[in-house]
Amino acid sequence: MSFATFGSAMSRILYYLILKPLSMLPMWVLYRLSDAFALLFRYIIPYRRKVIMTNLERSFPEKSYAELLDIRNKFYDHLCDLIVESIKAFSMSRKLAMKMFKVTNPEFLDRYHDQGKHVIVASGHYGNWEYGAVAGSIYTKHDIHGLYSPLSDKFLNAKISESRCAFGTHLVDKNQFGTLIKTLDESRLFAITFIADQSATYAKNVYWTNFLNQDTPVMLGTEKYARMLNLPVLYGGVRKPKRGYYELTYELLVEDPSKVPYGNITEAHTKRLEQEIRHRPELWLWTHRRWKRQRVSADE
Repeated sequence: MSFATFGSAMSRILYYLILKPLSMLPMWVLYRLSDAFALLFRYIIPYRRKVIMTNLERSFPEKSYAELLDIRNKFYDHLCDLIVESIKAFSMSRKLAMKMFKVTNPEFLDRYHDQGKHVIVASGHYGNWEYGAVAGSIYTKHDIHGLYSPLSDKFLNAKISESRCAFGTHLVDKNQFGTLIKTLDESRLFAITFIADQSATYAKNVYWTNFLNQDTPVMLGTEKYARMLNLPVLYGGVRKPKRGYYELTYELLVEDPSKVPYGNITEAHTKRLEQEIRHRPELWLWTHRRWKRQRVSADE
């Protein structure tokens, strides 16, 4: 048996014997599991603890160590909720998806559809972006297309894609985005979504800005395609009013990209994300080493 075949077999075992059965459990049971995982992360298994604390210390130098610990612990609570909520997506009903994820102002996006316009929506790894993919398309007239990086494990990639697309969302391999652009026409109006806070460690073309008190390279995909296609750019702001409930609100960032200076779009969605993070920092994904890259003369 080859390594690839062994890996595929293990993925199937993981999915059919663990993930799928867990997804059939009611949310209250899954949240009890989440509570147990959070306690493990806090006190026994130091999951990326150093990375998280380093990120928090650099992002919020004005906060005390006790305040940073409180954010870290709340983040572990939220992260474990994300894990069980993502598992639930494998068997989530449309009714439950609409209960747990709501769009507060769908008419804002529909206005562009009625005008015959495609749009670009920027957001971040904030709140529950997985549920945004699962349920976001339910609330809009547009065809929601989300860019993503496929997993190397083809079986799990297919199952995750299946859950994300269950209610109408379309996933587009970021390496095949050019094919999507060629299909743009007035008969199918797209809302193209970008998770715009990925680490830009290896990207050649980045935009440097101050983000969370640090010199930060930001990927230019949102700005690049907004300018290329001259599409309105919206931001999908997310709230978590209580456990298990998320709300997304659309707002306009740039109506006409051709009329604003270069960098304006990237600056706008980055600053908007920073506002959300500062409001409730525990809802952002702090486990990534987002500031490994240092600015050098060639980047400036």
